[in-house]
Amino acid sequence: MKLILSTHNVTLTKAIEDHILIRIDKLEHFDRWAVNARVTLEHDTTKAAARQFKCSIRLAVPGPDLFAEDCDADLYAAIDVVTKKIEQQIRKRQSKYKARNHTYAARSKRSLQEDGI
Repeated sequence: MKLILSTHNVTLTKAIEDHILIRIDKLEHFDRWAVNARVTLEHDTTKAAARQFKCSIRLAVPGPDLFAEDCDADLYAAIDVVTKKIEQQIRKRQSKYKARNHTYAARSKRSLQEDGI
């Protein structure tokens, strides 16, 4: 998966980059079809102390892209929350896909039973 990392008013350290890479690798485990991830980190000193750091992730997958963002007082906490939100979106998408296939299989099974086969 291709990672595009951009920052605004944040110095990108090796520790921050490693933390993001670990979280993105976990996302890749959930959805192997993910093409790329665009991570944006921002620091805004004009906002309240509890919402100074903002992290957003756009995950490019076949179909509509997945997007999540969160603001927090700690940059690492914001990264963790955003990756959890993306995980939930991936799980929801996969369960919808599986449910659609199960619905089709159940419908065909019911029609076979009604026909007496």
